Parts: sequence; C-alpha cells; structure tokens
Amino acid sequence: MGCGTSVTTETQGKKVETGAAGLQESAENLSGSKDEAVKTTTPALTMKAAVLIQRWYRRYMARLEMRRRYTWNIFQSIEYAGEQDQLQLSSFFSFMLDNVTQLNGSGPDLISQLLDPLVDPWLDRERCYDQIPVPESYAGPRLSFPLSVSDTNALLSAFKEQQTLHARYVLQLLYETKKLLKQMPNIIHLSTSYINDITICGDLHGRLDDLLLIFYKNGLPSAETPYVFNGDFVDRGKKSMEVVVLLFAYLLLYPDYMHLNRGNHEDHIMNLRYGFTKEVMQKYKTHGHEILQLFQDIFSLLPVATVIDGKILIVHGGISDQTDLDFLSSIERHKLKSALKFPRRSLEQLDIGQSCRQAKRMRLTDASRPSSSRSQSKNQRNQLTPSLRKRQRGFSRQDSAASSSSSSSSSSSSSICSPRTPSCLSPRPCPSSPSMPYTINVLQVPFLDSLSSVPPPAPPPHDREWKQIVDILWSDPKTQAGCSPNTFRGGGCYFGPDVTQRLLLQHGLQLLIRSHECKQEGYELCHGGQVITIFSASNYYEEGSNRGAYIKLGRELVPRFYQYQVSRTTRKLTLTQRVRVAEGSALRALKEKLFTHRSELVTGFQQFDQNSTGRLSVSEWAQVLESVLRLDLPWRTLRPHLCRLTADGSVEYQSCFEDMSTGIALPMVAPNLAETLFRYRTDIEIIFNIIDKDHSGLISTEEFRHTWRLFSAHLGVDIDDRAIDELARSIDFNKDGSIDFTEFLEAFRVVHKLDNKDQPLKCS
Repeated sequence: MGCGTSVTTETQGKKVETGAAGLQESAENLSGSKDEAVKTTTPALTMKAAVLIQRWYRRYMARLEMRRRYTWNIFQSIEYAGEQDQLQLSSFFSFMLDNVTQLNGSGPDLISQLLDPLVDPWLDRERCYDQIPVPESYAGPRLSFPLSVSDTNALLSAFKEQQTLHARYVLQLLYETKKLLKQMPNIIHLSTSYINDITICGDLHGRLDDLLLIFYKNGLPSAETPYVFNGDFVDRGKKSMEVVVLLFAYLLLYPDYMHLNRGNHEDHIMNLRYGFTKEVMQKYKTHGHEILQLFQDIFSLLPVATVIDGKILIVHGGISDQTDLDFLSSIERHKLKSALKFPRRSLEQLDIGQSCRQAKRMRLTDASRPSSSRSQSKNQRNQLTPSLRKRQRGFSRQDSAASSSSSSSSSSSSSICSPRTPSCLSPRPCPSSPSMPYTINVLQVPFLDSLSSVPPPAPPPHDREWKQIVDILWSDPKTQAGCSPNTFRGGGCYFGPDVTQRLLLQHGLQLLIRSHECKQEGYELCHGGQVITIFSASNYYEEGSNRGAYIKLGRELVPRFYQYQVSRTTRKLTLTQRVRVAEGSALRALKEKLFTHRSELVTGFQQFDQNSTGRLSVSEWAQVLESVLRLDLPWRTLRPHLCRLTADGSVEYQSCFEDMSTGIALPMVAPNLAETLFRYRTDIEIIFNIIDKDHSGLISTEEFRHTWRLFSAHLGVDIDDRAIDELARSIDFNKDGSIDFTEFLEAFRVVHKLDNKDQPLKCS
C-alpha cells in the first residue's frame, strides 16, 4: 500500500482514518473490537442459538416427513383402488360367463376369450418352436438346451445391451420351464444343511435394473448362491419379459438352487391391466399369442410356497384363519389359471334374499343425496341389457346406502371383496346402514358394482382350493387381532398376530416371510417379528420413493437385510428435492382422480352449498372428497395443493379442477359419456384388447358397439345406441370404418395444464 493512500474501515459503527503513519493504530483498534465481540458471546447465547437451530431443523424435518408420508399414502391408495377396479371387472366377467347366455350376440364369447381362452393347436405339436426360423441377421443370443452358464451369461449381456431374445428361443425356454414346473410340488422344502446362505427376494415388477443390481451385489444364482424369488416378477415395469426370461433360465440351469413362488401378478387377467400382455405383444408381434398362452400355463404351475428347514414359511401375500398348508400341498394348482376367475356358481344355486347395487358413478352417502339424485341412481341401476334383466327377473332388490360405502364383490367365502376401508393399516368392517346392517356371515356375490347378500353355503372342494390360493397370493398383515376381508385391496384377507401365531404353532414354524406390499425401506417387520415383508423393486412409485431389499438366511435362520436403490438421478438430488419430485408425481395422480370423478364431487359439494356460492367449509370439502373417492387420505393437509381458499377461509371447490383438461376435444360426445370414458379408461382398454385379437390397435365400429354394450352393463349405466354410434363416428378420424385404439385413448386422457410450463416435477 503506497504512502499517502487512505483506507476507511467501519468498526463498531465508527470510522477510523488511517494513513501510512496510522496503520498500527488501526490494527490495534480492530484487534480490540474482535476481543470485545468474543467477550460478548456468552455460553448462554451459544446454547440459545444452538436450541433455535435445532428447533428449526426438527420442524423442517417433521414437515418433510409429513410430506413424504402423505405422498406415500396417495401412491398406495391409488394403487389399491386400481386393484379393486380390476377385481370388480373380473368379477363381472365371471358372472356374465356363468349366468348370461347372450349379451346382444357378443357377451359371453368375448368374455370366454379372456377367462377360458382356447389353446392354439399349433402349441400342442412336438417341438413346434423348431418351425420358427431364426434369420442370419439376428444379433441376439442363440440358446442351446439344456442351458449352460454361457447361455445365461449371453442373456445377461444381451439384456444389458437392450437386445430382445428371438421368439424361437423364448418359446423353447418356456416349454422347458413348463416341463420342469410340472414335476414340482405345490410347496418347496429347502434345507440350509449343505449351503451357506439362501437369498430371498420380493417383488420385482419388471425392474430389470433391480434384478441386475441384486446379482451384482449378491452374486449370480449358483450352487453357492441359491435364491428364492417370491412372486410378482412381471407387470408395471417395462422389462418384465427380460426379468422373467432370466429367472426361468436360471431355474432351468440350477433347478435345485433357484426357486420361484407365484405372486398375484402371475395371472393372465392381471397382466391385461398392468402391462405384461401389452409388453409381450409389442416385443413379439408374430408369436405373441403363443408366448402368452405358455406364460398362462407356466404361471399356474409355479409353486405357491417355500419352507426352509421346516421353520420359515415363504408366501407371496400372506395367510388367513383358514389357511391349511397340508390341504394346500394336495390341490391341483395348475387348474387355477387365474385367482381372479371366480368359482363357477350360478345364481339359481343361491337363495338370494336381497341385494344392494349402486353404480360406480354415484358414491355419495345416502344421507347427503337428495331424493331426486337417489331416484336417478336407482333408474341407472335398472338400466341393464334385456338379457341381464331377464336373468334378474324374480330377484327383489332394494336400494341401500351400504353400497355407497361398500362397492362390489365382497365375499366371506370367496375372499374377494372390493369395498375400501378407511385405512389399510387399521382395517375396519364396511359401514353399516339402517336398511342393511353389515354382517360377515352372508355371501357377497360379485356382480357388477353390487353386493348381493345370500346365506353362506358350504363351499364345494373347488371353492376351497380357490380360496386357499387367493388368501396366499392377496392377503396382508394387520396390527389388530383376527381375520377380516381385505377390503382395501379387494382380495384376500387381513390377518392379525393371533392368526400368524396360530399357523406357526400348528405347523412348527417360527417365521413367515412375505412380499406383496411396497415398503419405503424395502422391508418391514410386524407381529412381534414373526412376519417380515420384503420388497425388491426400488423406486416403485417414483424415482427415489423407496429402497429395494433382499434377505439372506444362514443355518442359524437369522434374517439379515440388504438394502439398495437403483439410481440414475437420485444421487444428484438432495433429500428435499427427492421428496418434492415424488410429492409432485403423487399430487398429479390424485388430481387426475378428482377430475375423473368431477360430476360426483360437484354433486356432493352442492349438497352443502345450497345457495350456490361456490364455497364450502374445509370440513365439508374434505367430507365430500372422502365419501366419493374413499382413499383415506389426510384431505385437510392436502388442501393447499388441491384448491384455493377465499378470504374468509372457505374452499372454492371448483378450483379443484382448474389445473386439468381433457385430451382431444370430441364435441359430439355427451358430457356424461365422456366422463365415464375418462374414469374407466383402463377397463375399456382391457375390453378392447380382448376384442383386438391381433393387437393391431384397430377394431371395427361394430366391435366397438359390442364392446360398449358389454361395458355399459358392467357399469350399470344406460347409454343409448345413438350416443355410442356418435362416439364411434367421432373417433373414426379417417372414416374407414375402423377405430384406432391409440387415438381413442388419447382422446380420453387427462391433460395437466401446467405440463408445458417449466416445472421439475415428473408425471407418475
């Protein structure tokens, strides 16, 4: 610093002029100021600052945890609601197949294609796969049977490189797998006497990256590294075909060290809704049908349970108070192609005293519905096809509010039930009503969206076999004692710690390992440590939503847990960013749910808004949402994300639908029909796929009419043929007499208005 240069420094609010001669004085003043500041920092102030920081951090983490929990609840509630819809649709198909001889000339034929598909004679030929040529241009793996380690290594490398196995090798692999599984018992018994550890994995759901990560961390299947994969290999993920091919390949290579249990998604009817059928047909357009038929047989041949050292029972879902492992060992499992295909039983065999039905479109409680609305709902329930009305002639039906809180197919004997309870953690029986008190000693016949109460007959042997399988594949544990219908999922049972204890004691077991439920940490213990849930598909709902895990068991039979998370972007995000991404995805899915139930919600809001102000109290708003959607969510907590408040604290309920709009505008479609199509888009897709035999994506307008007649019978709504014809014409864009199903689905898709704006949130 040159002579004559001056520096102005502000210390303790005073300016000190320094020059070349005053530098020493300035330094002394600064040193004195620092000492003075240090002296004023007392231990009490330091402690107070630390407490304030700690308090802020705890509040911040608590808010973050709250957001994480309600995000999880949204994902899980919507997932289980989808499973209920599938069970209701399957219930309707079963009823139609068993009790309706004709539905406008097409009903049972279409349904039988789904529930009782004809086996292609080509598949019965000896070594039919040899007739499929493999072109020289095919660059994927070429398998030779019996398989060797080089074959499985070639599969691993090919799938890592996004290659597809040729249909000829897929069919041969499936044939060999089918032959092997036919020789296996229903319950596999393993011993740890000759091995170090057994690895147990849960749901994979088509996540190839998770399977490869497990193999990388734990080792490839071999005599030294045996595995048990506990079901749900397919559906939801985009690589289900690769996952199941790898598992079957290792099963053929090491049949004594690779074990596969059946899950509830190893079911061809579930595959229609959740993606596996579509994936197979897209990857194998020529031989897709033959491959799917073989998968159907193989899935029914998979063992349903594994027992290790006579002490540890492994099943996919759980148990019930009627689970009998000895009986389960003796059933002919291959006859149960689908747990969603209900045992055949015509209504003439049942003494029906009364039933209650209500269309899915009207879910409000009877108390909050005006007489005109109840009358309209009753009229809708009576609008069935002539053949259905003929079948129902002589049956007396009464309207009941119970059906507004308990939708279709609850059965104490069948264990398939669709009413949603307020919580999967604390299941409660369906709410009762003055006109029909809820009891569990009646059979709830699965019919449309209805409950038909009949005295419980003694279950035939086939029914008992079916129930045993359903309970094993679909049940969930609960904290309360006892066993009750799993009303939140719609199938299986809730089993309490007493049920677990009784089964373990009865068979000399000490631990039950199951999967079937996504857990945030990849695993969870309950029932005093006697039940372990293991889930191996990380990022199941959204990137960063959950970890995957697997269990290792040694000779001491003490479970050791290993967690992991497949991550492409998660590592770059902070905890807050991960929560925000998952939260945004969950809220988008929830808003779509609100949009597809718009008319019901508005009707419910208007019951409280008698003066048409467009406003409600937060309590009334939350009450209507829960009564219509029945998702058991913290609506008051979610309110800031779903709607606006006025200055006086009231809810502007129309703001719930502002962020969403429809897909392609179809002015010829009536609003009520359009909303029905929005809501049941997935169900319609399933029916379309049944009709579209070659999966070309095109069906004729006449087939479309037959489809809609079938589906309108499922919904119990009356839509005349003219409206259906207008809809068919409006989506036949090129007027060639065929309907492009992809364009049809695009027309009835919920679009988020904020999609085009710069937002970090991803769609679920």
